[in-house]
Amino acid sequence: MSDLIQNVETENDINKIPTAVESSEPSVLSDIYQSGKNMVIWQRKNSNQIDNTVDSILESKKSLKLVMEVTPQSIQADLLRVLDELDSDKALSYDIYQLVDMFCFLFELKSVGLRLTTLQEPMCPRFHVDKVGCRLITTYKGNGTQWLPHEIVDRSKLGAGNKGLSDDLSGIYKKETDIKHLTCGDVALLKGEAWIGNENAGIVHRSPPVPKDEMRLVLTLDILP
Repeated sequence: MSDLIQNVETENDINKIPTAVESSEPSVLSDIYQSGKNMVIWQRKNSNQIDNTVDSILESKKSLKLVMEVTPQSIQADLLRVLDELDSDKALSYDIYQLVDMFCFLFELKSVGLRLTTLQEPMCPRFHVDKVGCRLITTYKGNGTQWLPHEIVDRSKLGAGNKGLSDDLSGIYKKETDIKHLTCGDVALLKGEAWIGNENAGIVHRSPPVPKDEMRLVLTLDILP
C-alpha cells in the first residue's frame, strides 16, 4: 500500500468523528486521504451507452464473475476478451479503464485487483467492515451498496456481537432511516480497518437486497497485498 496512506494526524484530527463526503466532481475521491473521512462518494449516473451494454451483458451472460489483476495498460484488452461483441461501442470497458487508472494514480499503484460480478442475491448481506486499506465500488445495474454513518453504528454488534440476530434486530442501527444508500452509477471509496489510523472506524456497509427476477452488476477495485 502506498506510503501516502500513512497520514500524519494532528491531535484534533484524531478526535474527529469519521464522516462520508459526496460530490458530483471526481476530484472528491482524493478526500479519502483526509483522516476525518472514512468514505467518499463521486455522485454520477451511467451513460445510456453503458446502460445498453450492461443490459446486453445481463441478457447474454446470466452469470459473470471476472476476477483478475489488471493494470491501466492491460484492462481494456482484458475486458475485450471477456465481453467481446457485448461491449461493441466500448463504453463500459472505457469507463472501467478510467476507474482503474484513477485508482492506480490515487494510490500510486501499478496494478489492482478487479472484480466484475453479476449478482442475483446479496454477496455480503450483513453489515460489516472490510479488513482492507481501501476499496472502490460502483454498481452498474441494480441497487447500490448500503452503509451506516459512523456515529449511528453500535460496533459491538458487528460479527459475533450480533449473537445470531439479523441486522434489523441486533441493534447495530436504531431505525431503518439510519441506512444510507449509494445510487446506481455512484463511485465510492470505502476506507477499511487496515488503513493506518482508521482502526475501529472502517465504514460499515452491506450489499442491498436484490428483488426477485432482477440482477446487479457490481465492480470493485482493491489494493493488492
